Amino acid sequence: MSLYVALQMDPIEDVSIDADSTFRIGLEAEARGHRLFQYTVDQLRYDEGRVIARGRPVTLRRRQGDHVTFGDWAEVELTEFDVVWLRQDPPFDMGYVTSTHLLDRVHPGTLVVNDPFWVRNCPEKLMVLDFPDLTPPTMIARDPAAFRAFRARHGEIIVKPLYGNGGAGVFHLKPGDANLSALLETFAGINREPMIAQKYLPAVVKGDKRIILVDGDPVGAINRVPQEGEARSNMHVGGRAEKIGLTEREHEICARLRPVLRDKGLIFTGIDVIDGWLTEINVTSPTGIQELERFDGINAAEVLWQAIERRVADKG
Repeated sequence: MSLYVALQMDPIEDVSIDADSTFRIGLEAEARGHRLFQYTVDQLRYDEGRVIARGRPVTLRRRQGDHVTFGDWAEVELTEFDVVWLRQDPPFDMGYVTSTHLLDRVHPGTLVVNDPFWVRNCPEKLMVLDFPDLTPPTMIARDPAAFRAFRARHGEIIVKPLYGNGGAGVFHLKPGDANLSALLETFAGINREPMIAQKYLPAVVKGDKRIILVDGDPVGAINRVPQEGEARSNMHVGGRAEKIGLTEREHEICARLRPVLRDKGLIFTGIDVIDGWLTEINVTSPTGIQELERFDGINAAEVLWQAIERRVADKG
């Protein structure tokens, strides 16, 4: 089976070939005989009944400084593709949301991974609210008094933007920290969105586990350990990836999520777990498959393509 595949992503010429998950997905696609076309979300448009992307065919290779060869610029209707990967990085803003509305117009005739309707309706920090028994105490609000009361109940807390990513804007606040009000005022001055607060989990110093799931099934995990003196474990801000397995509790979490993820067409997800507590369900642009492959030899990109090829074959 040879598929025509579009990668809707940030500029592919700028990615880290040893870390970027979309690059690894593209390499695996080529190894399986699929053709690749890459475009950025600003080159996606709805035009008189057609959804069109302006981009270029690409050929990929794992060669530092020479990892992509571009073909000629072209405009292609998305209905010509067998698969479109929705892989641009957040922030999850109205530009991101609009792209999901456009992709809705071609899915499922063209398979969009992940399903754009559910990407739009399952932001990473909101989908976990469906599983309150699996998550640490959580609050979403704008009222400063509500945050003060939440901290009074739980002591140390984490406060972060509801639609942020990559560890940006994440704050660890201890009891009596005088910066809480100023922090909330700063965020209120930037945008009108609520913030999310969670009880601080001290075990995060030992790592924040990223579990990769394909069609709801766990493929493997990596542990992301924050730098000393840092509350954030995200690799974007210096977190160190380590080899690790899954606990019985984490298998139970995955089993709870499996039917929901499958039902929503969320083929590629990454969940974050700290000390047995689910903190996020990443559906927009999950990462970690290259680190998993280096540590455990698990080719998650192959598992992804097997799941996608089954979906394409099933719909004929």
